[in-house]
Amino acid sequence: MSDLPHVDLELDCRGRPCPLPVIALSRRIGEVEVRQVVAVVADDVAARYDVPAWCRMRGQESVGQDAADDGVPRYLVRRLS
Repeated sequence: MSDLPHVDLELDCRGRPCPLPVIALSRRIGEVEVRQVVAVVADDVAARYDVPAWCRMRGQESVGQDAADDGVPRYLVRRLS
């Protein structure tokens, strides 16, 4: 059983190089309610660092990482504001 939260919106950013995954996150996080979670599926290795850094700069919460069904990393972000 995973301790990771339910995902309310998943963004498929496979094949999109840095900084496109965080740009997509920035544009679409407003589609979920405060306290809900957005998952960013990204195969660009920079996303591992970019998504948590974006969260720190934007006052959102990086709540972990898991993998999509095909094994591509999925970065989870909780909207705080």
